[in-house]
Amino acid sequence: MVHSYLLLPFAAYFCILLAIGLISHHKQTSAADFIVGNRSLNFWVTALSAHASDMSSWLFMAFPAAIYLGGLSQAWIAFGLIAGMFLNWQLVATKLRTSTEKLDSNTLSTFFERRFGDTSGLLRIVTGSTAVFFLTCYISAGLIAMGGIFESVFNINFYVGLTIASVVMLIYTFVGGFITVAWTDLFQALFLLAAIIIVPFVALSTINGGWAEIEAVAQDKSLSLSLFTDASFNTILTSVFLILSWGLGYFGQPHIITKFMGIKDVSEMNKAKYLGMAWQLIVLTAAAAVGFIGIAYFANGLINPELIFVEMVKSLFHPLVAGFLLCGVLASSMSTIDSQILVSASVLSEDFYKHLFKQEASPKELLVVTRIGVFLISALSLFLALNRNSTILEAVLYAWSGLGCAFGPLVLMSLYYKRANKYGALAGVFTGGIIAGVWPSVNAYITSTQIPAMIPGFFISLFSIYCISRLTGKTEQVSANNIKHLLQRDF
Repeated sequence: MVHSYLLLPFAAYFCILLAIGLISHHKQTSAADFIVGNRSLNFWVTALSAHASDMSSWLFMAFPAAIYLGGLSQAWIAFGLIAGMFLNWQLVATKLRTSTEKLDSNTLSTFFERRFGDTSGLLRIVTGSTAVFFLTCYISAGLIAMGGIFESVFNINFYVGLTIASVVMLIYTFVGGFITVAWTDLFQALFLLAAIIIVPFVALSTINGGWAEIEAVAQDKSLSLSLFTDASFNTILTSVFLILSWGLGYFGQPHIITKFMGIKDVSEMNKAKYLGMAWQLIVLTAAAAVGFIGIAYFANGLINPELIFVEMVKSLFHPLVAGFLLCGVLASSMSTIDSQILVSASVLSEDFYKHLFKQEASPKELLVVTRIGVFLISALSLFLALNRNSTILEAVLYAWSGLGCAFGPLVLMSLYYKRANKYGALAGVFTGGIIAGVWPSVNAYITSTQIPAMIPGFFISLFSIYCISRLTGKTEQVSANNIKHLLQRDF
């Protein structure tokens, strides 16, 4: 029987999210309001919503499990994330915000089309389709995590838990759009920050012998508590691979970089950067501590290591307190999924419906279509999540690599390389997306070294954009001269 003490915090948490959605409902009068919030966010909301959109259930489940199973050497993942997000703020945030406003672009696909002067619609279709595909995979991974939470905490059937979580997110995203998603992400960022800090401190205090006991248990399990297990070339190469496989992906995550587009005052982007980076550094350190302390706390092992945080909370705290802390896990999942749903729905309305079916659609009509897109993407992701044949880390890495390889090089080249054109852009998206999708299956046939898909996919995509743009540059004529005029200060 489900303990009422656990149900109360979850019910209260869901009610708060729904209330934020209802409050924001009256502000949505057009698709632009719904998709980018009319570029009206302050730096606090921009910073924390961008970072909360990044730290999905991966933060509480997959990352601590990686440390718990593989030792401290897995912390190189966090180094990659911190470096990648910092460079994202540094290289992409301000330029993308100003450029998308000048080109009147609410989605990345629209921005790419107008930046490269593509009148055929092909670039929009290819980039939009690629985004929806990988984002849907990403959303499914998050839903699987939430289903696992309900199953572990409440003993509720996995599929029932999935449905409950999906319905709540569908309602507040459907009702409130970008503003609601941003403010709920801010609330959830603060919530998960508190949860992830409290738990490792309390868990450490219960371990007799403290750090010495953790070291002893780790030694028994042959787990290294050093960032480098040894000084060999393979160990160093593995660390580099971990950093690049996650860090390079940031440039191409639509659900993260579109948050940059919503800030009201571009001059406050630096404030947002430092606030967001401080938050990220704290939560990643605390998440690593959960896995590290869990080595001794769960010395006899766990049936499902990805539930290390959940099981730790359940064993440490009164059910009422545990319920509130476990809301942090939901916060991490929902803050990512709602942003991804919104980005995918905006592609369906702005990039497909408006430009392929009804170019003269009114703002209110596009708003309705975007909301229908929210429903369709939510339903499709829920259907895919019913298949639980991969771990959360594997599913997230697959989607992360796909988006990072397909869009990361293109975002950078569109902002920094004047000679990049639509042919190069198409080549980059195709090569990056395809390599990310098939690399896990072909890696073993090419080399015995396990190379993350992000590395070949990202650099081959970058090379393709450069080479194809150079080869076709003499024949490529940008039809809209005002594009050069609008962007001449930025490129």
